[in-house]
Amino acid sequence: MLKIDSISKSFQRKKIIDKLTFEVNKGEIVGLVGENGAGKSTLLNILATTLKPTAGNIYLNEWHYQKDKKTIRKHIGFVPQDIAIWEQLTVEENMKFFEKLSWKKKSVQELKQICLDMSLDRWNEPVKNLSGGMKRKLNLAISLIHDPAVLLLDEPTVGIDLKSRKEIGAYLRKQATENNRIIIYTSHDMDEIKELCDRVITIGEDPFYKELLKEAGKKVLSF
Repeated sequence: MLKIDSISKSFQRKKIIDKLTFEVNKGEIVGLVGENGAGKSTLLNILATTLKPTAGNIYLNEWHYQKDKKTIRKHIGFVPQDIAIWEQLTVEENMKFFEKLSWKKKSVQELKQICLDMSLDRWNEPVKNLSGGMKRKLNLAISLIHDPAVLLLDEPTVGIDLKSRKEIGAYLRKQATENNRIIIYTSHDMDEIKELCDRVITIGEDPFYKELLKEAGKKVLSF
């Protein structure tokens, strides 16, 4: 379980996140929505341990984010909105490169299977030749090399075609249900959020998202 307890974050006296509290269980996909600047990416970076909260506590199972940061990081997979892969290398070379940086080692066949499972079959293709959807899939595949318990996704399907979005969505659902991963997912695509997520957390003062999601029958928690 991932437990967020009264998390706040301020930058230069401006409060971005204020006393946010919620829990996410294993096997659950939770959507995170809100207007630009509401604090969605800030929250994901806090959960990824790349930012420290101003106040509050976070726990992953029995581990505390501040006291057990090194252990926590071994169990976090983070996919930022910006694609972070080597364009001049092939898919295979990218996977091998990031596997060497991982604390958990994988065989070449295991790395290839991660890609194949999400319909990324251009193993020997230079990344610069791939479509936007294929690059997004590779970005996601890299985050899964170390088998993280928690997967944090910041707009992972932005700017890609419908087919790739559907394939990524189906793969994430499989990761949650079959591998019992905790997944927190941000997107401005409400159809995607409504289709994929078990619950939705809205951040910010705009009531638009809350009303829209409640109409769709989604469980909504607002901050």
